[in-house]
Amino acid sequence: MAETPVTTPALKQTPLNNLHRQLGARMVEFGGWDMPVQYSGGILEEHRAVREAAGLFDVSHMGEFEIRGPDAVAFLSHVITNDPTPLQIGQAQYTVICYPHGGAVDDLIIFKLGEDDFLAVVNASNTEKDFEWMQGQTSGFNVSLTDRSLDYGLIALQGPAAVEILRPLTSLDLDAMPYYSVRRGPVTGVEAILSRTGYTGEDGFEIMVAWDTTPQVWQALLDAGAPHGLKPAGLGARDTLRLEAAMPLYGHELDADTNPLECGLNRFVVLDKPEFVGRDVLAAVKANGPTKRLIGLEVVGRGIPRQGYAIMKDGQTIGTVTSGTQSPTLGKAIGLAYVQPDYTKVGAEVEVLIRGAGVLARIVKRPFYKRPK
Repeated sequence: MAETPVTTPALKQTPLNNLHRQLGARMVEFGGWDMPVQYSGGILEEHRAVREAAGLFDVSHMGEFEIRGPDAVAFLSHVITNDPTPLQIGQAQYTVICYPHGGAVDDLIIFKLGEDDFLAVVNASNTEKDFEWMQGQTSGFNVSLTDRSLDYGLIALQGPAAVEILRPLTSLDLDAMPYYSVRRGPVTGVEAILSRTGYTGEDGFEIMVAWDTTPQVWQALLDAGAPHGLKPAGLGARDTLRLEAAMPLYGHELDADTNPLECGLNRFVVLDKPEFVGRDVLAAVKANGPTKRLIGLEVVGRGIPRQGYAIMKDGQTIGTVTSGTQSPTLGKAIGLAYVQPDYTKVGAEVEVLIRGAGVLARIVKRPFYKRPK
């Protein structure tokens, strides 16, 4: 009897897929998408370009939801941990969606585009799950929720030269855009939603345009940025950059079994607003203290902490690494880890179990890297 062949679902492609291949990108699967992990120059070159000049990232795999209607603010207040009520048109807000037990559905950014008009940008691997969860919370609210993920392409221009590169390509006043603001206007001649946001620890912008116009915007930015040292950058550099900035990644620092207070996202959890999903559990966590806390690690010995490695103290396991890498900027092995609450003192020494051997590490302040003022 012949075996039934196993078919693998085709990977989704961003509108820049062909351009990545023309640039010599090494492509990998990420969240069901075919994505560039690095280009021919390598992760180190891309990472340094972002820290010293600029990098260009394709983040079109991210999900985008449109939230509109008279109850848009009330609905968002019910499903997110932050408080959208004070937001003015043109402002953005980082927040978390939680399950009733307090664990994270996802972390996301909310953009207020109009009085009753919001856009949410969610993680690529969670798009379908997030939409289903949010849709299930709409009962009783006069609001419409629309998945626009395949209508928009999204490009991130990150680095100290970002303003200088973008300025001649738009009529928008970039100097009048503070961090976490959003504007509508032309970018490289294409109507765009432009936000001063990013995931690298550097200044920069994220440019959302109609799906089929994404390639021309990408190419125009590459051409304009070349004299400034801009490089296309992939998922590899994106991860080393966000880790130096100690920004959480869903599936590593956040998941359904981890709440935002354990992750240290306290300022994005507003408990003194009307009821929201997970509020009672989060209020109890704040009152009693988390059962685990996120820390920053700097490895003193040899080796790199990787997700899942045990954290040891006096022969006892006290936690687990969530993310780790060799920091290109600092020249040190760094990591994030969850540990028992009694073991979070900055400067304290612990061991990371790397390939069966305990390697000395020190607890350090987060973030590991802050951009110069």
